[in-house]
Amino acid sequence: MSADPSSSKKSKKDKKRAAAEAEAEGDGADAVVNKNKRHRKDKPWDTDDIDHWKVDAFTKPEDKDHKPFLEESSFALLFPKYREPYLRSVWGAVTKSLDNLGLACELDLVQGRMTVRTTRKTWDPYVVLKGRDLLKLLARGVAAPQALKVLQDDVACDVIKISGLVRNKERFVKRRQRIVGPNGSTLKAIELLTDCYVLVQGNTVSAMGSFKGLKEVRRIIIDCMNNIHPIYRIKELMIRRELAKDPKLAGESWDRFLPKFQKKHLKTSEKTARKNAALSKGDNADANSTPLGQPAADGAAAPAAAAPKPTAPKKKVYTPFPPAPVQSKLDKQLETGEYFLKPKEKEAAAKREREERHAVAAETRRAKREEAFVAPAETAAPKVEERRKKRKLDAGAA
Repeated sequence: MSADPSSSKKSKKDKKRAAAEAEAEGDGADAVVNKNKRHRKDKPWDTDDIDHWKVDAFTKPEDKDHKPFLEESSFALLFPKYREPYLRSVWGAVTKSLDNLGLACELDLVQGRMTVRTTRKTWDPYVVLKGRDLLKLLARGVAAPQALKVLQDDVACDVIKISGLVRNKERFVKRRQRIVGPNGSTLKAIELLTDCYVLVQGNTVSAMGSFKGLKEVRRIIIDCMNNIHPIYRIKELMIRRELAKDPKLAGESWDRFLPKFQKKHLKTSEKTARKNAALSKGDNADANSTPLGQPAADGAAAPAAAAPKPTAPKKKVYTPFPPAPVQSKLDKQLETGEYFLKPKEKEAAAKREREERHAVAAETRRAKREEAFVAPAETAAPKVEERRKKRKLDAGAA
């Protein structure tokens, strides 16, 4: 038989009330303890001076305490052909560094493969993953002295694949170059703010540093490939670094100090409205806009009359009909009737037209040549009577 629901509700309420009274009596406090924190106990050994994020060094045990692993772990990675000469030159240093940690490595030039594996001397079970990261960085173009730092306990690596984020090749190249910046300035700023080493190589970006810094680097790289400029993230990191220096803001939210960038696409009408508003604001400038303590310009008395207004382009008359299409060569032949002529008739017509063109040009050249042989207009010398009349007229006028 089913129990009475009212009795079950009452029993639950009574239990909660009894538990609250017991806690109040036992603690001697009026505040009600949250049920999630009811069973928590004090930890006297957990003091404020303990750094929970500190990575303790994994030291090598003594020979008598060391026990080899039951199974061997190994990782193999391929490397590009152009890295072969460099890997051959630095493989001795890589082998020596891995041997100090109890790892063995192998370079296969025939198959283009690097292998790292544990040995009976290996004491750290995680160091084989560090060796895998080392080979991955060497294959991606990182220099050996820099790549060997990944074997340290406080250094991690991240290889970010950026090839699939942008489809257009030209756009991909531009955004990848945006990560580097002019003369590498953007990449240097990212490295200084995140305390990480960043290398842009081909379709990947290799980064080395702390876990916190790698998280910021991945965020910047992915956003840059999604058309968000790195300068926005760099500015935010600079502000965070300055806020971290103030101990008063340690327990407060920093949202009011951080910049908020919103991606907004304006319509054509909104862009035109803003442009017209800016033009009208420039036209309405008067003497009140002149700063105090500065003499007004000579033309400040009549700014509206002196300042030439920008001439707006004439608006085209809107017509719902599209412009007439341009006639093709076939349309012109149909219009003149040339399309229906026979091949011989077409050749005769073309020959006739060519001869007429040549005749006109020859006539033009002949007329130009004959201009040199045309005699200039000659004026006859005045006769004696004409000279007398002219003298009389000149004397009468005087």
